[in-house]
Amino acid sequence: MKTLKVGVIGLGWMGRVHLRNYYEMPFVEVVGVVDTNQEALDAVNKQFDVPGFQTVEELMENELDAVSICVPTTLHHSFGKKVIENNIALIIEKPLAATVAEGTELVDRAAQKGIPLMVGHVERFNPAVQRVKELMSNGVEPISIQIERVGPYPPRIQDVGVIRDLASHDIDLLRFLSGSNFKDVYSVMTSTRGGHEDNALITAETESGILCNINTNWVTPYKSRKIRVAAKTKFIDANLISQEVREFSEFSTYDQSYSVREWPLVFREPVKEELTQFIAAVRNGTAVPIPGEDGLEVLKTIEKIFNK
Repeated sequence: MKTLKVGVIGLGWMGRVHLRNYYEMPFVEVVGVVDTNQEALDAVNKQFDVPGFQTVEELMENELDAVSICVPTTLHHSFGKKVIENNIALIIEKPLAATVAEGTELVDRAAQKGIPLMVGHVERFNPAVQRVKELMSNGVEPISIQIERVGPYPPRIQDVGVIRDLASHDIDLLRFLSGSNFKDVYSVMTSTRGGHEDNALITAETESGILCNINTNWVTPYKSRKIRVAAKTKFIDANLISQEVREFSEFSTYDQSYSVREWPLVFREPVKEELTQFIAAVRNGTAVPIPGEDGLEVLKTIEKIFNK
């Protein structure tokens, strides 16, 4: 099997996760990483023996099959364009870009050049999410989907607010789980620190008639990631952190109770599965699991929220 040559742009927390997973993959060689922080470059060179560069242009001088872009959202557009112009497949961490206009340019240019462009909406690869999707199939009629994604303020996020950083996960998940676009979407939000919003409640209705709600903030002292689906014949409760899923039966009027089934799952690292599928698509010339168009739909929804 041919060894694919990859690079990672950005060595923040997520960039290092990408680097570690690539490093552990068979038939994948990390030929370089990019960051403006020399200490970060030195650290990963010592740990992984990977060449480090301070500019994307230096990385592009190497033979590359694929690149991960893990920089702040406001830089996705400029770095994504450089990778696409060099005819290299890329995965861009969510959200795709800072604006719809920037995202559209990336998607259109990648399509024109026939370059695989994937967006890192990693929660789709969470085993709990995949089980929820499975339980919502086979004739189940969902009524509502509620998602909670809250936690403490992350100092590493400076360029966007909680909607673009956290809720972008869940806007994508609502489309993924429902199989439908949004008919309408609204939000109320606040900023307790000034600047970007750090607390938001998003309400939407899908074109298929499912009511949706997202509760997301950076004002909670603990992390919580949960999905609850109410359907006509069942209720599904999923914890995305512990990867646990429970299914409640329809209420029994006979004994005034519900039956509960706990679905066992094999714990998996979602990023590892995400990158494994990305690399497989690049290697085999098949479609990437989450194309740029899906990331663009998330950006369109976010702009609708802010333009209400």
